[in-house]
Amino acid sequence: MTSAVLHEPRPGVTYPEVLLVAENESPARRIALGLGGPLAGVITFLVVTPLVTAGLIGLGWVLAGSPGDWRSFYAAAAKFEEPAGVFATHLGLSMLIPISFGLVYLLHRFNPRWLHSVQPGFRWRYTFAATLVAVVVLGGLWVLSRVGEAWVFAPEKNLWWFLAAIVITSPLQAAAEEYFFRGYLLQAIGMASPAGPWFGVVGSAAVFALLHGTQDVPLFLHRFAFGLIAGFLVLKTGGLEAGIAAHVVNNLVAFGYGALSGTLAETKGVTTVGWVEVAWNLAAFALFAAGALWVARRMRLATTTPGVRVGSV
Repeated sequence: MTSAVLHEPRPGVTYPEVLLVAENESPARRIALGLGGPLAGVITFLVVTPLVTAGLIGLGWVLAGSPGDWRSFYAAAAKFEEPAGVFATHLGLSMLIPISFGLVYLLHRFNPRWLHSVQPGFRWRYTFAATLVAVVVLGGLWVLSRVGEAWVFAPEKNLWWFLAAIVITSPLQAAAEEYFFRGYLLQAIGMASPAGPWFGVVGSAAVFALLHGTQDVPLFLHRFAFGLIAGFLVLKTGGLEAGIAAHVVNNLVAFGYGALSGTLAETKGVTTVGWVEVAWNLAAFALFAAGALWVARRMRLATTTPGVRVGSV
């Protein structure tokens, strides 16, 4: 018994075009895989993530000695009032990585390494460089945006457990969201339309913003714009590394300060944001994108799959 052969992307195509096996692929197959795959991914995410999260919160309750009522503990953990909630929620969201890999392998019949980049594979040197840019730009502008405001130090109870949970699991959660939204969804939605790679960038950004739940207009537009910037970087750098770097640093700063200032629950449950904060954050992401793109060009990163596209000169 032989296993089915995995596809390879066409030579010389951009990241959003990787899953398109043939340039003249039938519209029916494009739509079936390009829309059916993301729908299957979202449904799987909405089922698996809450189950994993609830199971891990239950494990945390047991390891903590079953303090008080289970329902009260679960409610507090879900709001990030207990360290177990940070561990559980972020590890639950991390299930987006195996979901993404599974869809690429089982449904599209590609090796999941093509989700990392067009190289293929994960480009660690560029990731470290992009992370340094993110720390300087995002961290620097975050501090600058707070000039004139009072710095609050009122740490959460069990601070060290909270910080451990944030440092260990926030990078996984942030990377997982990039693999699903800027990785699988961008590639799958991109193959559903002959309109070009930007269809996947815009479509994945919209789904990313919508799945964050209850939010006001400025917060939705903030998340949508971040998705567009991260998608732009995927297209122009040929991989997920820059988006992962920005997402990881942003979340570490936000949740880290939340733990130190006693506002972690508010940070997790945010549903409204002011236009000034949106402007600061988007300026920071745009400046980061410029820096990450400059580094990518200096490092001569591949932005298309190996080989020369037929008909190109």
